[in-house]
Amino acid sequence: MEIRSTVGLTDREGLSLAYTPGVARVCEAIAAEPALTQHYTWVPNTVAVVTDGTAVLGLGDIGPAAAMPVMEGKAVLFKQFGGVDAIPICLATTDVEEIIATVARLAPSFGGINLEDISAPRCFEIEERLKGMLDIPVFHDDQHGTAVVALAALTNALRLTGRSPAGTRVVISGAGAAGVAVARILLGAGVTDLAVVDRQGVLNSRRTDLTPVKRALAQDTADRHDRSGSLADVMAGADVYIGVSGGTVPEEVVATMAPEAIIFGLANPTPEVLPEVAHRHARVVATGRSDYPNQINNVLAFPGIFRGAIDVHATAITDGMKLAAARALAGLVGDDLAEDLIVPSPFDPRVGPSVAAAVSAAARADGVARR
Repeated sequence: MEIRSTVGLTDREGLSLAYTPGVARVCEAIAAEPALTQHYTWVPNTVAVVTDGTAVLGLGDIGPAAAMPVMEGKAVLFKQFGGVDAIPICLATTDVEEIIATVARLAPSFGGINLEDISAPRCFEIEERLKGMLDIPVFHDDQHGTAVVALAALTNALRLTGRSPAGTRVVISGAGAAGVAVARILLGAGVTDLAVVDRQGVLNSRRTDLTPVKRALAQDTADRHDRSGSLADVMAGADVYIGVSGGTVPEEVVATMAPEAIIFGLANPTPEVLPEVAHRHARVVATGRSDYPNQINNVLAFPGIFRGAIDVHATAITDGMKLAAARALAGLVGDDLAEDLIVPSPFDPRVGPSVAAAVSAAARADGVARR
């Protein structure tokens, strides 16, 4: 990574414009009319990629220093696939209040905040409170990027197997950041029969060990159909399994799923259901890995989502914008839809622009666009 000027600086005249005295004219103009920062600085096209290093990839709590390479990689993907400049920021604190206060104080330097690799349940509170405090997009990619791509993939898998969202039984294994967000976006997309499972079993309101986030999710998922028990109990007859938890699902449990099942084992590097096992019992299989077909890869979503939000100076990223991004991704597959092609390639040049256009339109429809 590097930061460099977009114009040359080769003589005294250029120096006087880039710095003193020329830059003072821009400062004075912005002081008189703060909105001009959107036209005369890098702020509107720059995103902060913020972490505390507590939930990095499959590495876990490795701290802020060791998390930096992942944040740098994220910044490279922002630029490559969305034309968005991103700055990695690794915070030496895990305290919720300190993180919120720090990001809020940094916010005037950025057009958006991408929260990254912050462990649950703290990530939920941090995101929600920052969304309430700031008038720029705040987006926790571990939650919503995963959810957008998973919904796009599931949309096409349902199309391939002749199912509708309302008529599909879904099981999500994992009730952390990604599991909660995937469940929420599927509910928003019309799935009604959904069970979310954590280490203690199905989330339902009869359990006494649920966090507020899990309790709210239980009321909107398993409670509606009185689902309870273990993963094995709800897998029997299920149409869809989405794993965002790690661990391994025994093959005898996988075998109880409905005919033409759909299995997304998204844990990295080892999917919850190995593809060779999944293919024996499912018609459509996806993973989080790049060496298998149908990779559920967040890079399909976040660059275009921020590009679209930035293009219209959005004050937030709404549920409608996320659903629009998923629909755009699913639509790109078109007539090429097949068991081994339910999402486009990250290198498909249509991905970023299509997602961005859909997100911009949704921002306008949802009333969060400022231009």
